[in-house]
Amino acid sequence: MKHTILGLLLCGSILLNAQSPAAFPIIPLPQKITPAAGQFVLSAETCIRFDLNNEQVALAANYFNQWLNSYAGFALPSSNKQEKNVIVLELNQSVKHPEGYHLQISPGQILIQAWQPVGLFYGIQSLMQLFPIEASAAINLAGVDIQDQPAFGYRGVMLDVGRYYFSPADVKTFIDMLARYKINRFHWHLTEDQGWRIEIKKYPKLQEVAAWRNETIVGHLNQGAERKFDGQKNGGFYTQEEVKDIVEYARKRFITVIPEIEMPGHAQAAIAAYPELGCLDKPIGVATFWGVSPNVFCPNEATFTFLENVLSEVMALFPSPYIHIGGDECPKVQWTTNATAQQIIKREKLKDEHELQSYFIRRMEKFLNQHGRQIIGWDEILEGGLAPNATVMSWRGTEGGIEAAKQGHNVIMTPTSYCYIDYYQSLHADEPLAIGGFLPLEKVYSYNPIPSELSPDQAKHILGAQANLWTEYIKDLSKLQYMTYPRAQALAEVTWSGEAKKNFADFTSRLMVHMERWKKEGVNFGNHLFDVKVQASSDGTGVKISASNPANQGTIKYVADGTMPAASSANVGTNLLLNQSGQYVFQSFMDGKPSGRSAKLDVSFHKAAGKKITLSTEPAPQYRGSGNGSVLNGVIGSNQRYNDAEWLGFAGKDVVAVIDLGKPTALKQVKLRFFNNPGQWVYAPKQVQVSWGKQEGSFGKVLSSRVEVGKDKIVSSNLNLKNAKARYLKLEFSNYGEIPAGAPGAGSRAWLFVDEIVVE
Repeated sequence: MKHTILGLLLCGSILLNAQSPAAFPIIPLPQKITPAAGQFVLSAETCIRFDLNNEQVALAANYFNQWLNSYAGFALPSSNKQEKNVIVLELNQSVKHPEGYHLQISPGQILIQAWQPVGLFYGIQSLMQLFPIEASAAINLAGVDIQDQPAFGYRGVMLDVGRYYFSPADVKTFIDMLARYKINRFHWHLTEDQGWRIEIKKYPKLQEVAAWRNETIVGHLNQGAERKFDGQKNGGFYTQEEVKDIVEYARKRFITVIPEIEMPGHAQAAIAAYPELGCLDKPIGVATFWGVSPNVFCPNEATFTFLENVLSEVMALFPSPYIHIGGDECPKVQWTTNATAQQIIKREKLKDEHELQSYFIRRMEKFLNQHGRQIIGWDEILEGGLAPNATVMSWRGTEGGIEAAKQGHNVIMTPTSYCYIDYYQSLHADEPLAIGGFLPLEKVYSYNPIPSELSPDQAKHILGAQANLWTEYIKDLSKLQYMTYPRAQALAEVTWSGEAKKNFADFTSRLMVHMERWKKEGVNFGNHLFDVKVQASSDGTGVKISASNPANQGTIKYVADGTMPAASSANVGTNLLLNQSGQYVFQSFMDGKPSGRSAKLDVSFHKAAGKKITLSTEPAPQYRGSGNGSVLNGVIGSNQRYNDAEWLGFAGKDVVAVIDLGKPTALKQVKLRFFNNPGQWVYAPKQVQVSWGKQEGSFGKVLSSRVEVGKDKIVSSNLNLKNAKARYLKLEFSNYGEIPAGAPGAGSRAWLFVDEIVVE
């Protein structure tokens, strides 16, 4: 093994804070757990006592018995007698929260009390999680007293079935896991540009045409690159009987199903079936690639009649007080040239197409309100004025939710940076294809749904939070589970347990018990607890390496020659200082054995590696890698994705970078790399400029170059400095600017992603 280490800033191994699994491994963590003496022994002789005349209490009891039968092979008989070995489900107003419960396990009796039947159901979920993974004829449950209630009333997960259809059985399996972790809202995204998934009897072409696309794009959409398609027809839809069955299935698990019918955008599939609903006087097909379609509902009377008829059938199927009407990502280009749209703007004295969208949403809200329902919409419904009774689902960050709450509207927080579980959950190269972004488990868990900008009265409008699973790159149940679990469990704890109760180390300790149970059940899940996360940073004192794993357990070892570390390898300190190029490999070890996936880091030193950099614009929080020095750490970013901690992402702004080389240095060239993927709103800069000087703040000759963009995602730009000598380099990157009409994100300013700045 070749050691290329200059030194350890702090010697010794990372002896992470190991913890034994929690004695009561309940997720989400209850508000109060008090161990008690003795234990309860459950067997086939145990009885269960509850009010047989209360249908909802019986639902909770029957749910437990069905689970127990699948777990242990027997169910419990019901009895109203004072049995010596009994589980008692009791409605009791001493529990003050409608979803709260009180669970007591003692010798001879398990008592679950709640104000409402839903509380009994949640008490049962906690009880089930205390059972050992392996069943036996006599099941010992330790004595405990648990008092519990949720921090938020809305605890949701969204499943998009518009991109890929999932069978009713798959949807039920998904609902089962939500119920287990006390998630009480299932947001069902049913319509999209790429497929309409719900049967509407008045409009049969929605089933015949809109539910099917002829083929599907392969991989990411990259404007300029040759698109490849799979050539396979794809689709499906849920009959109304299947919808009723799924809604009833969820009801029996105390979950409300909230349907989403998208409008006025994401409507291409519906328009393909009924062209008169669109703004173009020609037929179109169901979309075959991802992104935002310019084909949106035309705000004419035919459209409003269609949507009212659709929503009438939807309301008959879903008893939810809320109907989600989308309202997001609606390009308005076609409205600007559509005679009907322009007539409405004039007739209603609207300022522009943004207010026309508000008019559209308000009209649909009025219809739903007349039928006793309320709307939820994505935060774009704020544009042009918010519908009076709308609830806002804030996804483009927290700003929309903050604005809506300040206006007195109810809000469900679901920002991309914390709640989009279609993002990558690991930076390892072998992760399955995802839409982009990076959302590890620990970041989901760190989320606080209450923005600090809100006063206590305004914060009351934050109903809760929701995880969103968009399925552009998720075709089957196995990958659906992999992307969802355990991040959904992390958000379940965020919304149930509350900010004051959170402890990530304790959560991972409990989670490991659940993962063992999932393995036995055949659930596919993302286990990255012991995967090594390596970050290389630069602050002017050299290239520093930090290594950790999410579980914060074990020892991390490394080698510097590209081979796999062994138990005898060198231990990583808190920070490792490098001064030579090489391939470094890091591995977690538990009890002397490798655990989790290793991490590899190829470090190539150049004249600016490890030096200090100052940026005029801070990168977006979700794309700041190991800090500003990520672009001077000697590590080249991925050619396929910009979330690997090596790319710095800037939202819609120009960037000026000043590098201090420490002393006057002979310079030949600067090599730059940018990401370019318009399908994800990411554009290379229009121009780069470099200047240099020997004194801080004093720059002489300026060299500019336009950035040439081809079909590849990676755009390179090399600037020849012609043997200049300088201590300071100033680089200026001009943001692409506003995304053009017809492209995904049209009207928004582009993202700029910058990789390693190589100075030779």
